[in-house]
Amino acid sequence: MSESGTGTEAGARPADAAANPAPVLAPPLLPAPGAGPEGTGAAERESGEAPRLGAFLARAAAGTAVLTVLGAVLGLVRDQAIARYFGASDASDAFLIAWTVPEMAATLLIEDGMALLLVPAFSLALTRRARGGAEEGADPVRDLVAATLPRLFLLLSGSAALLVAGAPWVVGVLAPGLADPRLAVDCTRLTAVTVLTFGITGYFSAALRAHRSFLPPAGVYVAYNLGIIGMTLALHAAWGVRAAAAGVAVGSALMILTQLPVFLRLVPLARPRLPRRGRPRPRAVRGAPLLGFAVLAPVVLFVVSRQSQVLVERFLASTLPAGAISHLNYAQKVAQMPMVLSLMICTVTFPVVAQAMAAGEHEKARRRVERDLGLAGLVVLLGTAVVLGYAPQIVDVLFQRGAFDAADTASTAQVMRVYALGLLGHCLVGALSRPFFSSGRPTWFPAFAMGTGLLVTMGAGYALTYRFGVDGIATANALGISATALLLLMGLGTRVVPIRARDVTLSLSRLAGASLAAGAAGWACAPLVSEPVLSLAAGCLLVPAVFFLTGLALRSPEVVSLLALTRRRFLDGR
Repeated sequence: MSESGTGTEAGARPADAAANPAPVLAPPLLPAPGAGPEGTGAAERESGEAPRLGAFLARAAAGTAVLTVLGAVLGLVRDQAIARYFGASDASDAFLIAWTVPEMAATLLIEDGMALLLVPAFSLALTRRARGGAEEGADPVRDLVAATLPRLFLLLSGSAALLVAGAPWVVGVLAPGLADPRLAVDCTRLTAVTVLTFGITGYFSAALRAHRSFLPPAGVYVAYNLGIIGMTLALHAAWGVRAAAAGVAVGSALMILTQLPVFLRLVPLARPRLPRRGRPRPRAVRGAPLLGFAVLAPVVLFVVSRQSQVLVERFLASTLPAGAISHLNYAQKVAQMPMVLSLMICTVTFPVVAQAMAAGEHEKARRRVERDLGLAGLVVLLGTAVVLGYAPQIVDVLFQRGAFDAADTASTAQVMRVYALGLLGHCLVGALSRPFFSSGRPTWFPAFAMGTGLLVTMGAGYALTYRFGVDGIATANALGISATALLLLMGLGTRVVPIRARDVTLSLSRLAGASLAAGAAGWACAPLVSEPVLSLAAGCLLVPAVFFLTGLALRSPEVVSLLALTRRRFLDGR
């Protein structure tokens, strides 16, 4: 894999760097956080760092985007394989109930929880190292790893073992309406290993992102989905849907192996060999309080509440006819692809925001967060328009084959359109939660906001499911996550980063107007072409054209800036 400017190859130290108490903090393309190259002054650093930072983030975002898209494509192939062999049936429902475990673990241990805790912790340790605050023979980064990684391994191993033993109880709680839970219990026991493997993956990802190495963390879902696809194709005839559950376990182990070489290169694990008298005495890690209960509890509660949206959906869907859970899953996985792509922007810039907050540069953090919200909103709302206009064609092209028939396509497409109404909320929750936790200080507001949204989801779900079925469940999801996003947006400026909430809301409203216009145009034009592939191809041209033209008419700053930048680069290329 090419280096792509992340420092994964070119910026890494040789293998013996682990023995050096002060290795390189960041790749040569980007100045180390908290210190300029060769000890340059603040004024000199300010003049040269901004363009280099922008170029680095652009390359990192591009590399992350490529791997994110590849992982998403493989995720679709994975879902296609499961749909082909098991359709929307009792077997696929059993697997999806068991898949709740890795979904919860991924959110808690890879995507949100571990990153929100450890990126600020590693960023602070790296800043202390760069400022020369470490004692001779000591390294704040190595001390942080020594204080946290072994304990984390033991905690996660015990949790995985408990989950294996308690699988029948877990399935009973998640889906009490199942007629025969034995298959779901078997699959849950196979996927339980992800509690350990996802935790180690998330730890490695947070450490590498703090070191500004983004490609290996972005590639973990490529490895994960390859493991599931391989096991499903190889063993579905002999093991049934259990083959897919075993693939989850295999793929999660591949996630660790994807990051391990770069982690060992960038993160020192061994102390340098010193004379006995020169060895530092064991001491408490100064960064350890960052991982104490006061910070850990709000993050865990926020992440668990967020993932509980899925638990509520599957609990309610288990009372509906067979296949309801599968329709919800296929619709959600495809509909949320624009959200996943939009959040890669915030993933790459999160260490920058964390370092700015640690240095007290609140204005810099504000500009970064507002820029991220605008760009992420543009991406997710453009994707929302495509989903609203062409959901039936998307589902037909991706899934309608084998055991997945036309009736499944119609049901899934309808649910997908409802889910699309909450995509902006999902994107904003992911983007806004990061600044709240960037300072490494305890904050309960995100957990309060997410808990409020969860209550909205539960109340709306119970009110709407009986009458509207899966569409009611999807509507409840959109209402709950949108309520959470609104609370986070209103609370961020007064508590952490002084963003201009009114300006951000106005900017997102203009983008939402462009999205609705483009989605309506696609919905009206999609039936004019009978062939799904050709119709979808035409939509990929029509919807963006209407979106950007409407954005220009509404004077959306993001659309105007993007088109101006594209025009300028086109003219420069000539």
